[in-house]
Amino acid sequence: MKTSAIDSGRIEAMMAQLKAAAQKPNAADVVQGATGTNMAQKTQSTNRVDFSEVLKSSINQVNQAQVKAEELGKSFAMGDDKVSLSDVMVAGQKANISLQATIQVRNRLVSAYQDIMNMQV
Repeated sequence: MKTSAIDSGRIEAMMAQLKAAAQKPNAADVVQGATGTNMAQKTQSTNRVDFSEVLKSSINQVNQAQVKAEELGKSFAMGDDKVSLSDVMVAGQKANISLQATIQVRNRLVSAYQDIMNMQV
């Protein structure tokens, strides 16, 4: 399998998507809001983007895409009439593209880390 490099514009677009996904309220925020937490504290916490949460969210999205593609493939192989070959192929390509983009982001982060570690102080 041949992989090609992803240009920096695509990586920046993915990072923007990751930031947008990280700012969506999750179930814990909704539960805290229902119990009557201070709204000022809640708005302050939503303005701050935690890198580890963004990374975890993006990896979970890649995993979900891969699981969905695998489930569709198994359903199609078992002869499920509700699943078409085009659905299986599209889901597989989406999972592959998201994985390749994640790998490219990881490679860029490792490269940046190595550059920083090699700097003379």
